[in-house]
Amino acid sequence: MTSPTTTAPLTATAARRILLLLTVTRWFPVGLVIGVLTLLPLERGVSLSQLGIILSAQGFVVLALELPTGGFADALGRRPVLVAATLVALASAVLFVTAQTVAAFVVAMLLQGVYRALDSGPLESWYVDTAQADDPDVEVERGLAHAGTALGLAIAGGALVSGGLIAWDPLPFLTALETPYWLSIVFIAANIVATAVLLKEPVTHVDSTGWHRAVASAKEAPRVVTGGLGMLRTNRVLLALVGVEVFWSVGMISFETLMPVRLSELVGGEAQAGAIMGPVSAAAWGLFAAGSAGAAMLARRVGVAWTAIVSRAAQGLFVVVMALMTGPVGLVTAFFVVYTLHGTAGPVHATLIHRQAEAGNRTTLLSMNSMVAGACYSVGLLLLGPLAEGTSTALAIGVAGGFSVLGALLYRPALRDERRRGTDTGEVVA
Repeated sequence: MTSPTTTAPLTATAARRILLLLTVTRWFPVGLVIGVLTLLPLERGVSLSQLGIILSAQGFVVLALELPTGGFADALGRRPVLVAATLVALASAVLFVTAQTVAAFVVAMLLQGVYRALDSGPLESWYVDTAQADDPDVEVERGLAHAGTALGLAIAGGALVSGGLIAWDPLPFLTALETPYWLSIVFIAANIVATAVLLKEPVTHVDSTGWHRAVASAKEAPRVVTGGLGMLRTNRVLLALVGVEVFWSVGMISFETLMPVRLSELVGGEAQAGAIMGPVSAAAWGLFAAGSAGAAMLARRVGVAWTAIVSRAAQGLFVVVMALMTGPVGLVTAFFVVYTLHGTAGPVHATLIHRQAEAGNRTTLLSMNSMVAGACYSVGLLLLGPLAEGTSTALAIGVAGGFSVLGALLYRPALRDERRRGTDTGEVVA
């Protein structure tokens, strides 16, 4: 029996405001902890090898759950899934900040993986459905673009606050690195309340068949994976593009995970590095946005495929430069260049993937691309952590960067395909 909604439908404008507000409350806590995620376990005596195991746990969970959870929000409703997901995030954050053992950190990251799998997509889907229910002709891409801007600003703002808190260290009963984590927990709780109060379904999704549909979605996952693998076997361009993720994801470990560790070695400790990473992360996200904006202009001049090749190769080379830097200024400067190129590479890679997709398989292709990236990122962590511990963090960063350069070669089939099609070089997915 269906439970009818009793609330008045939202206008498209109101839905956009809620989207932006919930985007900020979702991502501001991420900004608070983005610079200390790797530093807090190290402060508590975790080794680099153990850190790789801890951080890889999230990726493996997302790999296992991304497709099975794909239909949960449509079957059960976006609000209950988002509230449940954020409750899991709250539990994960509390466990992480209080963890004193490797096992506790691993459990926290396993929960974080569950959260990421559940959280991926429902809010954006809710906005599109709600806005179009009010105005079928609404330009939802503008709302989603504004949400992307809000996301970047929220992370940057959180990172700045985090750096300030760590430098200030106002609470004597907490270490400097713990303070922003506890503040992030407060904002996660606020996000739960805001989601429960503000998110109103355009039509109810909760009915007697909801759980059956969710279970059916989970059972459908193996068939979807098999279908996706079939497309990779028959489309060499697509196979090469997904293969880029093998190299790209390993390269990301260098600047997402190992860079704060290297910075702590150069400045004399985790707390000092945490204070610096706040403003550095904020600036990096701003440069990421600038790189994304520049992708379309560069693609119009040289083509989407060439933009992907150049940005990916240059990013890997500058990761190697990061490894060669022996001072914090040089390391941070190279890090800024890497993040700018990271922003440039993302939209053109997405555009090349979309060119190989059709309406009936677009989501599957994107999921396959994401699953390969997550799996290789986790495996890379398990390999680079021991390498950094057994040799040096700088060498591990250099190896990751050099490996990621090779991924640029896999854009060659897409380049030949672009020339054959005569594809519009200015069409870049933001």
